[in-house]
Amino acid sequence: MGAALIVIDMLNPYEHEDAEPLMASVADALPSLRELIARGPEAGLVTVYVNDNHGDWTAGRDKLTRRALEGAAPSLIEPIAPPDDLPFLVKARHSVFYETQLEYLLRQEGVDRLLLAGQVTEQCILYSALDAYVRHFEVVIPRTAVAHIQEDLAHAAMRMMAENMRAEIADSPAEALQAAVG
Repeated sequence: MGAALIVIDMLNPYEHEDAEPLMASVADALPSLRELIARGPEAGLVTVYVNDNHGDWTAGRDKLTRRALEGAAPSLIEPIAPPDDLPFLVKARHSVFYETQLEYLLRQEGVDRLLLAGQVTEQCILYSALDAYVRHFEVVIPRTAVAHIQEDLAHAAMRMMAENMRAEIADSPAEALQAAVG
């Protein structure tokens, strides 16, 4: 079977109350995330972007990208903006699976292992990992390519994913890619 890199919620205008700590964490995670996105195709990963619509039911790839680039931290968006040739799905809630076509897309591509990267570790990454687990996907979380708002909750979320969802926690992009492709 195959593997996929799921880039979660990286199109963010950072205009919310907890944006400052999140932007700092995203800046730390950005080099690893960029490496995963760049190396994913050569490793045979299907790459899919899934992003929150921020309550705008008319938003898609172009509108969400433009809004994020016009937001508070375009330097966090430009290096990882979704190219037109990769799947892009819009979600309304925390999990990448909730009311989206992601599971169907992944099954069509023969994917059974997911590498989840992006933001926010203690929210959307955690809930997406749980939904992946209950759908019988294996999960890999690259510790250096996920961003958090609250560090203590992110550590707890990582532990929960490892212990309760049998997620493999990788310490580097290379380790994550190796774990994803087996």
